[in-house]
Amino acid sequence: MALISRSTSTCAPLFRPLTLFSLRHVSTDTSPITVDTSVPFTSHNCDPPSRSVTTSTSELLSFFRDMSLMRRMEIAADSLYKSKLIRGFCHLYDGQEAVSVGMEAALTKSDCIITAYRDHCIFLGRGGSLLEVFSELMGRQAGCSKGKGGSMHFYRKQAGFYGGHGIVGAQVPLGCGLAFAQKYSKDEAVTFALYGDGAANQGQLFEALNIAALWDLPAILVCENNHYGMGTAEWRAAKSPAYYKRGDYVPGLKVDGMDALAVKQACKFAKEHALKNGPLILEMDTYRYHGHSMSDPGSTYRTRDEISGIRQERDPIERVRKLLLSLDVANEKELKDIEKEVRKEVDEAIAQAKGSPAPEPSELFTNIYVKSFGAEAYGADRKEVRVTLP
Repeated sequence: MALISRSTSTCAPLFRPLTLFSLRHVSTDTSPITVDTSVPFTSHNCDPPSRSVTTSTSELLSFFRDMSLMRRMEIAADSLYKSKLIRGFCHLYDGQEAVSVGMEAALTKSDCIITAYRDHCIFLGRGGSLLEVFSELMGRQAGCSKGKGGSMHFYRKQAGFYGGHGIVGAQVPLGCGLAFAQKYSKDEAVTFALYGDGAANQGQLFEALNIAALWDLPAILVCENNHYGMGTAEWRAAKSPAYYKRGDYVPGLKVDGMDALAVKQACKFAKEHALKNGPLILEMDTYRYHGHSMSDPGSTYRTRDEISGIRQERDPIERVRKLLLSLDVANEKELKDIEKEVRKEVDEAIAQAKGSPAPEPSELFTNIYVKSFGAEAYGADRKEVRVTLP
């Protein structure tokens, strides 16, 4: 990313203000700065947006802090899983943080997001708390899904976040349904339906896209291409790994998903397009540092040199760090202090989450059946137990 120019006029407010630090009194500076994206956008059946992105020192600092918080949260989740405090499935997002923060910078909470099971950071970006994240991961009552959903089923309806879905690709038709509701209600809002390159070959994705295109729904399909669907490289699974072109009759855009400003520019463009013309596909060229899930070491189908090379050349946090330093917004020590504050915040949230109790057994029968219908269950002795729901 290269600095182009500064301006003294005002610009749009941040999606999430900084609260824990103040660097040289610039944390509220919203004077526009124009920065070029790392690489040009590549488009299909549409004109690409400009590479010149308007930002501010405030926004760049928020990007750095938010991505650092997400990264630390995911690293902590790794440790909790290895300590057996997190059980079951757990899919981490470290490396892909720029997709979440860049997307949020272009949206409002009236817009909807729905994603697959790699959902912790998306939930945090939608305004969820660390306490809700760690409590849910550890199956505690203070979790965002009351400790009953675990890693794969985060949810925050009040902020337009509709999950966290475990069935590969199944969230895409649901996302198009949300977009249908938005158009029907004339909300002037859009839905971003996120999926991985591994889900890009699912038939239901193309069926949903067909309907969305027929009805000009404000749906943006976002392929987070981290290049390995589980442990299978994209070139082994897809005859055409140019996922932004896969919609054929639907326009598409390929984006450097490791560049938060490029993601912001692309999502702003996509929202404007979808409200006027209907669906669009965004392919985010990104990378996950962990394996597919905690049961996957991530080193049998790719080399350690490949992973370290991405970290050195394309890491989204380091890119913003270098930009902040080049702008003389902060020095190395000040940015390290932010990271220390983030680590402390994560540690405090984990301690709180550990103190949250497990769900009561009666919670097994909530959020499943229609109220007052009752449920039938059988014990080990096969004797029927009838439970009457409140």
